[in-house]
Order: sequence, then C-alpha cells, then structure tokens
Amino acid sequence: MSERLAFSLGARRDVGTVSPDSIGVGTAVAPPAGVNVVTAPPPALAETRDWAFTWTLVFTAVLFLRPQDVFPPLGALHLAEVSALLGLISLFMGRLARRQTLTRMTPELAGVLAFGGLMLLTAPFSIWFGGAVNVFFELYSKVILVYLLAVNVLGSPRRLERLTWILVIALGYLGFRAVFDYARGVNVIQGGTRVMGSVGGIMQNPNDMALNMVSFLPLAAVLAMQAKTLPKRLVAAACGVMMMGAIVATGSRGGFLGFAMMLVVLAIFAARKRPGFVFAGALFVICALPLAPSSYWQRIASITDDSKDDVESSQARRTLMVESFAAFVERPLTGVGAGQFKDWNPQGRTEAWHEAHNVWLQVGAELGIFGIAMFLFLVFRAFHAVFQSRRLLRRNRPKRSRISAGAATAGGATGTLDGPGIADAEFLDAHSAAMAASLAGWFVCAFFASVAYNWTFYYLLALAAAPREILRARGLAAAALASAGRMRGRLGTTAFTPSVLEGAARKAGA
Repeated sequence: MSERLAFSLGARRDVGTVSPDSIGVGTAVAPPAGVNVVTAPPPALAETRDWAFTWTLVFTAVLFLRPQDVFPPLGALHLAEVSALLGLISLFMGRLARRQTLTRMTPELAGVLAFGGLMLLTAPFSIWFGGAVNVFFELYSKVILVYLLAVNVLGSPRRLERLTWILVIALGYLGFRAVFDYARGVNVIQGGTRVMGSVGGIMQNPNDMALNMVSFLPLAAVLAMQAKTLPKRLVAAACGVMMMGAIVATGSRGGFLGFAMMLVVLAIFAARKRPGFVFAGALFVICALPLAPSSYWQRIASITDDSKDDVESSQARRTLMVESFAAFVERPLTGVGAGQFKDWNPQGRTEAWHEAHNVWLQVGAELGIFGIAMFLFLVFRAFHAVFQSRRLLRRNRPKRSRISAGAATAGGATGTLDGPGIADAEFLDAHSAAMAASLAGWFVCAFFASVAYNWTFYYLLALAAAPREILRARGLAAAALASAGRMRGRLGTTAFTPSVLEGAARKAGA
C-alpha cells in the first residue's frame, strides 16, 4: 500500500518507510528506533506539478509584463483574471482532495482580508459609494485572491526561487524597455527628462515604476549571488543593471531615496558573508554615477533646493500633503472612501483630482484611523516575518559533516531534524536579507506614492512571509513524525500506519 504525502510534494513512498527528505529536511540524523530510512530522490525530482503554483507564475508574468498592451487582441482574453481563477480552482481542489481546509490562515492573510473588509465597511460613508466599491472589486479583491494563492503555494525554497526568477526577469525586461525608450526619447515626459513605463497599469507612472524597481532589485542581487550556473548569474546581474538604469531614467526623487536606503540595508546584510560582493557593488555604483544625465542630478538636487525644481512639483506635493491631512481630519473614522481622495473637492482645494502621493496620508484620508492601523499592521508583519525567518534559520542552522552510512540523504547536506539543508538554508538566508532591503526601499518610496492598494507591497509581504512558513511547516512535520515514532515505541508496532502519516501530512500542509 502507498500513501501520497502532502509534505513529500507528491512523491509516492512505502508506508512502512520514512525519509527525512519527505518532510523537506535535507539532514542526516538518526531516525526513531525501528524506523527504516530510505534514500529519497532530490527535492527537485520528488516535486510533482502543482497547477495552482503554475497558474500563480502565469498570473505574475501577465500582471507585470501586460502582453495585452503589446498585442491588444489579447485584452479580450482577460489573461490575468483567467490565470488567477484557474489557480484558485486548482488550489481548492487540491486542498480538498488532501482533506485540508480551503486555505491556510496566517496573520498576514487575516490582515489583508481585514483591510479589504474595512474598504467595504467604510464605502457607505464615502463621498462616492460606487467609486469606493469599484476600487475594492476592480483592484483590491484581486490582490486578496492572489495573496491567498501565494500563501498556499509557496511551500518550498524551490518554488520561492521560481517566483523570484519570474519577478526579476519581468522587471529586468521592463527596465530594459525604460532605458531603451529614454535613450531614444520615446515615451518621455517633462521635456524628455523622465521616462514612463512601456506598459500600462502599475508601471506606467514613472514614480510607481521606480518604486517597483527599487523593491525587486534586491531579488536580482540574490540570484546573481546564489544562482548555481554562470549564465543564470549573468542574467540576474543584467536584470539588476537594467532595473538600476530604469530608476535613473524615471527621474523619481522618491525612487532615488528608496534606492539609497535599499542599498544601505542590503550592504549591511551582505557584508557579513559576501564582503567582496559589497565592494564590487559599491565600485560599480561609483563608476556608474557619472553616466547619469545632468538633468537627473538637477532633479535630485531639487529635493533640498526648490529653485532647481522647474515644474514646481515639490510645492504641489506639499500642498497635497496638507490637503490629504485635512481630509483625514474632516473624516477621521471613515475617511472619504477607498480611492476617492482625488474626487474629494471641497471649497478652496488647489490640487484637485490628484492622489495624495503618500501612502500613509492616502490611507488616512480614504479609510480613516482604522485604515492606518490596519495598514500599519501589515507593514509591521512584513518586517516581522523577515525577523522571524532569520531567527528560525539561526536556531536550526545546518552544519556540514560527513554523511553516516545509515542516514544518507539526497543532497548530502546535514542539519537539524526540523531545519533546512545547507543549500536551502543559504538561499533562505540570502532571500530574507534581500526582503529586508526590499521592504526598506519600498517603505521610503511609499512616502512619495499612493500605493496602498497596488500589487507591489502584497507581493513583498508574501515573499517575506514565505520562508517563515516553509521553516515552520518542516518543523511541524518533523515533530509529528517524532511523535509517531514515540507512539510506535509505546505500542510496539513495526511501522508507521497510514493514519499516523496522514496526520503528519495534515499538520505540515494545514
């Protein structure tokens, strides 16, 4: 008889045998007394196709690359909506088949749901009920559905790496298009000094595109350091260079400040293990600075010197800050409605029909004090998830040692029973460091953008929380198997029963 185990990623094994790799552990440890340990295939081979994860990758590629903007007939196919729907159907069917709940629940997912619920609860008190509800259904409801997908499908370092590659390649391509357009003087604004995104949606506005480049650039750095082959490293490095070029081409002052903060945080984490990489990166940035056009440096100088701001956008931003705070003061409990600040037009407003251009003032003006509290909770949870992941990695740090004859493992790496193997630990460590830098860069950029309902932060939130959930799931599965081993010792049985293994699988995949 054989049983399909959730924590073995679909690999079929004998019920009477248990492999450490079946719980995602790349370790060489002594099993419970009387339990046979079989050598498992490498995780990459043991993993079976998960259509929910595949459709999540498709949705991410469609979301950022927007092929319908290049080939308009594709717009009729609604590729993003279809891929998200197919992913959810695959997810729910798979979890029900494994006798699991429809979704695993995390504090972050609960916060995302509560934030969406608040948007609906405050809609009746908004200045335009239909507009506020439309923002939820047309934008934020999709954020909820895809975040729900990400929470459930990012169950291994390999999957996390695949999603990271999709994001890096997509952003690298958009960065290349931005640099190419800027060099040709195509798709530019403000006298050719700033480039817009080559696609619509969240990438069309220069400031939003710069924010996205800053947010995902650390992931390109991780892949450039961690990729196992030279071609992959070169691709990741090239994408990172294009993303940096796009930050310059947008002329975004918020993007510049976020980029600087991101580099500082990334350097702090990387200097511990890759000081040579930090030195090379610093040398590259120093050499690249003279290549930036003079118009870019003039715009950056306007951060502190208003006389260099030819379009007087700094003064407009300050006016919008005052007006968005006035909207919050007028309706501190409910706000003016999700996405409705630009439509809030009291007597005396001078910057009508504009966004708040500050994520905290946006949320405060549109959703009130409870919106600020909820969004602050989500931002805190993102940073806290990085801290928790790194704490779990330190607690279960694997050590290299010779593999014992009776406990060989697929990867040849050793660690603790509930910890990752060496390769996984190195990737998760680098990934969590990159997420700290990404979140720091996003946090600074968000002070100059209205991005509370956009995709970027929620992808960062999912990517930050995924390593923690992977490590916890492995610990739960290992603990369940250890408990089953102790029960076997008490009952005098000679093998794990299907019901015991199914219980361990449920704990790992809950």
